[in-house]
Formats: sequence, C-alpha cells, structure tokens
Amino acid sequence: MKNKIITSVIFCVLLSTGFGYAQIFDKLDKAPVDISYLTHRKASKPLVKVVYGRPQKEADQVFGDQVPYGEIWRTGANEATEVKFFTDMSFGRKLVKAGTYVMHTIPGEKEWIVILNSKTDTWGSFFYDATKDVVRIKVPSRESEEIDVFSIGFKEQFNNTFMVLGWDSTRVDIPLAAHDVILAKL
Repeated sequence: MKNKIITSVIFCVLLSTGFGYAQIFDKLDKAPVDISYLTHRKASKPLVKVVYGRPQKEADQVFGDQVPYGEIWRTGANEATEVKFFTDMSFGRKLVKAGTYVMHTIPGEKEWIVILNSKTDTWGSFFYDATKDVVRIKVPSRESEEIDVFSIGFKEQFNNTFMVLGWDSTRVDIPLAAHDVILAKL
C-alpha cells in the first residue's frame, strides 16, 4: 500500500512537471510573418499573395545602415519573401507567368533592383542563385512618412496598381497589372 502511494505521488509530480513545461513558449519572433493580398473586389479570388517577414527598425536609418545599399536583400526577414501570382501578371511592365516566386531586392539610394526568382523555399538571400532569376526590374525609391516595421501592401492610383514596399521613410512602388487587364486595354 505504501509503495502504491509513493508511486502515485511520484507519478503526479512528474505529470504536473510535464504540464508546466508544456505551457512555456519560445520568445516571440521580432519579425513576424505577414500576408498581403491584391484583389479587385472584396469577394473575388486574389490576383497576388505575398508572404513575408516584418523586421523592425533597429538603426537610425534603415537603408544604407541596417540594410546596406548595393547588396542583395531578402526583402523582409527570416525566410525569403514569396510572391504568388494567381494569373499571368505584368510586374514592372514585364510579363510573368502565374506561379510562386521569391522576391529579392538590391536597394539603392535613388533606385532599387527588384528580382523575382524561381528558387523558392529558401532562407533569406543566403542561397540566392542569379541563374534562377525570372525577371529583374529597376524602380525608383521615394520618401514618405516613417514606419518602424517593414510592410508590403498594394495601392491603386489613377487606374494603375502598385505593390508598395515600405520601411523607415522609404517607399518603392512596383507597377502591376493582371494579364487580362492588359489585354482589355489593347
């Protein structure tokens, strides 16, 4: 009887210890993942989906300091940013087939190179392979209000659609158009 009680007490102690550890979470990621969608109407199928990490500003000036000019950047944090086109799209006025791509950038003071690459499921830009580039475009950067967390969104302006990259006081507008929209304008 005494052995059963001791065994039961030890079992309960071990069981409660295990439950205590099950409630401990790793530290929260400082660059959580976000998803941004481009749709024409709220209830319509998306045209573009972007999955990216959202790093936070850690320096006085993000571009040129925290993210160096002239070097390949994962365009976010952690895993490389993925862009999925649900239809053929014009990306910076270059036609890209429907599919999933990784977006890398090379920030510059006045102009950025934006790259769509077919080598998906990669961590950052560590395994970037230029031979897998699908398209490279150059777009100007501009000044805007300051934001502390990297963000990707979409905007429509004067019947044009843009994917907007924004962090610190820098914005980069990438022209987009669905293939069927381009054909309708012809």
